[in-house]
Parts: sequence; C-alpha cells; structure tokens
Amino acid sequence: MSARRLLVATRNEGKLRELRALLDGTGLFVETLASHPEAADVAETGASFDENARIKAAAAARATKLWTIADDSGLEVDALGAAPGVRSARYAGVHGDDDANTAKLLRELAGKLDRRARFVCAMALARPDGEIVATAHGACEGAIVSSPRGKQGFGYDPVFAPDVFADRTLAELDPGDKNAISHRGQALRAFLPLVRAHLSEVR
Repeated sequence: MSARRLLVATRNEGKLRELRALLDGTGLFVETLASHPEAADVAETGASFDENARIKAAAAARATKLWTIADDSGLEVDALGAAPGVRSARYAGVHGDDDANTAKLLRELAGKLDRRARFVCAMALARPDGEIVATAHGACEGAIVSSPRGKQGFGYDPVFAPDVFADRTLAELDPGDKNAISHRGQALRAFLPLVRAHLSEVR
C-alpha cells in the first residue's frame, strides 16, 4: 500500500517541527502549506480552540483536495480568566510575536500569587471536501515562571513549567521529553488511530 498523503495546515515553523517529529514513522506522507500556495490563510474567528481547528482544517482541505489535519492551541492562565486563550498567538497585538506576547503575559501576572496555567490543543481532521470527520484534544498542566528560561521550543515555552518537570520550562526540555507530555503530543497520539482509520478507507 502506498503512503497516504496528509496535509498539516500550518505555516508555524515551531509547530511544524513538533508535528513532523510526532508523525515520523507513521507511514504517512506529510505535506505542509508551504508547498500549497493555493491554500490561503484563513481568519481564526472561532470562540474556542476546537472551532478554530475545524475552520483551518476545512478551508485547507477544500483548497488542496487533500486529507488535512489542523490544530489550534494556546495558553490558558487561571489568574487571567483563561487568557490569552484563543488569542495566544496575537496577545500583544501582532500575530506570532513571541517575545512581545511573553512580555505582556509576565506584566499581566506581576504581583499575582496564582501562576497556574495550561497549554491546550484541539485538532481536527477534514476530508478533501472539507467535512470534519474527527477531532481530538490535549492539555498540559503547569505554572508560569517569573522570567524566561531555555532556548528550545517556541511561543510561551520559556515561561511555562509543566507539572511533570516542574524544575524546568518547556524550553529547557529536549524535544523528545517535551513531545511526550505536551498538549500537542497528547492530542496527536489520541488522533493518529482516527487518522489512520479514515485514510485506510481511501482507495
């Protein structure tokens, strides 16, 4: 049986590295939006991570006519009423400005004793016609540290210490350890059997 083509609907390089590592050895031929200019960026207008994952997967699948997975993920901080939430990538106003987003987060938490937080991920699988046929979710509990530490990862990783490795931030973990506990790793491991099941039906 030839490898099944699967589109990962993202242009985020950090996310791509994680997803490629997690999908390695699955037998799937993984493509990204970098090789599909016909798939334009879509507005993430959903009120939840699940809605945004569905929006992105459906739009990319319709544009490319490929089976597509998309995820939406972000950080929820208890003391900030679950902010930045779905606005995690644009918390400071400019999409993808990790340093500015992190700096704003630390300012908002200044003086607060409650530092509990979690990374949340929602994934959606779309057929080539854009119909969503499966979803999965993952979460990684932890706390926000007072200042950035570490050079691995991306986004808020340097200020998030997961409960499993409370003495280190995600940015201080090697990629294998991070993928073993991360919100995205949890979601994808739950998702892969569903992806394989649907793609095995393709003739």
